[in-house]
Amino acid sequence: MAVDLLLGLQWGDEGKGKIVDVLTKDYDIIARFQGGPNAGHTLEFDGIKHVLHTIPSGIFHKNAMNIVGNGVVIDPVIFKKELDALDAFNIDIKSKLLISRKAHLILPTHRLLDAASETSKGKAKIGSTLKGIGPTYMDKTGRNGMRIGDLELSNWKEKYRALANKHEAMIGFYNVDIQYDLKELESEFFNSIKLLKTLTFIDSEEYLYQAQKSGKKILAEGAQGSLLDIDFGTYPFVTSSNTTAAGACTGLGVAPNKIGDVKGIFKAYTTRVGSGPFPTELFDKDGETMGRVGNEFGATTGRPRRCGWLDLVALKYAVNVNGVTELMMMKGDVLSGFKKLKVCTAYKYKGETISHLPYNIESENVTPIYTEMKGWSEDLTKMTKVEELPATLIDYIDFLEKELEVPIKIVSVGPDRTQTIHR
Repeated sequence: MAVDLLLGLQWGDEGKGKIVDVLTKDYDIIARFQGGPNAGHTLEFDGIKHVLHTIPSGIFHKNAMNIVGNGVVIDPVIFKKELDALDAFNIDIKSKLLISRKAHLILPTHRLLDAASETSKGKAKIGSTLKGIGPTYMDKTGRNGMRIGDLELSNWKEKYRALANKHEAMIGFYNVDIQYDLKELESEFFNSIKLLKTLTFIDSEEYLYQAQKSGKKILAEGAQGSLLDIDFGTYPFVTSSNTTAAGACTGLGVAPNKIGDVKGIFKAYTTRVGSGPFPTELFDKDGETMGRVGNEFGATTGRPRRCGWLDLVALKYAVNVNGVTELMMMKGDVLSGFKKLKVCTAYKYKGETISHLPYNIESENVTPIYTEMKGWSEDLTKMTKVEELPATLIDYIDFLEKELEVPIKIVSVGPDRTQTIHR
């Protein structure tokens, strides 16, 4: 049985949590394969808004097993807060949530290192979420990180101490004023580890192999977005993991020939949190309206998201890199009321017109070339069928499908799981 993937195709915040929640009824297993609590997956149903950071977005469905894969990095403190927030919903966490022994742990000193590194950059900061993600992946590739499986060893605290001591020495290297009380941070960390150790740890690659063999339907849930991929994103303004389709293979131990459908999610416009190039960013009333109507604030950091027109050059790039087989368009309702819409279909790059994403898309190199289209004024949020959608929205969708050469299967018209139109 093939493993389907669900990925963000922009700079994150596309609405992956909602779509995973919508699709979970069709799957037996939902598995996160990369990233950490720098993710914020928002789900809304029954009048309640939920924000998950590490736990897969299928956790509210009784039919599905949820796995935190080996490619994920876990902060026990944030993880505990997520679990505490789920207490009221009578979820059998021990049997419905499984954690890979190979997943790496975020230590308190990883977060301190993150803060020191970002502070030292001054105006050149990359916009880190300051969750310790980068330093944790650095330790992973440096081959001295701590993993979930280490918590089952008798000497795990010694391993922790050695790594924390190393981090404190590194913090001094940055020569910045970072105030912290490590004993207080460690008290919360060790308390959270106690709860973490009551959960079910597994050899996830073997578990998923047997699940595939027995015909289980698996959906791999990505975090962040393709343009934040450590290799293929807008480096260095990226995250520290592979957010693209290939990351599911390394982050779960799934063989490349076992990947099935690749479901790509994008907003009807574009947003970005933090620093980095953004060719179609708007600084006018249109951008302000997108941000206000779309409630564009980071689910993890609360930072306002930068907003702009849809960038098809970047979107095509993400579709190609991931091998996307079907698309989901989110937040079409946010564009209601715009008389005219613009879509970037090419770049003016160093005197040439190009339709591919070049090495550097900083504003001094790239000017977007737009195609203008008619907007729609209808309120989409109560619509439940394709036939109800405005003709100009259908024209917009048809135009995107033609340009991207991939069908748009879902159109989201609101944050609730019921506000989802299947095509």
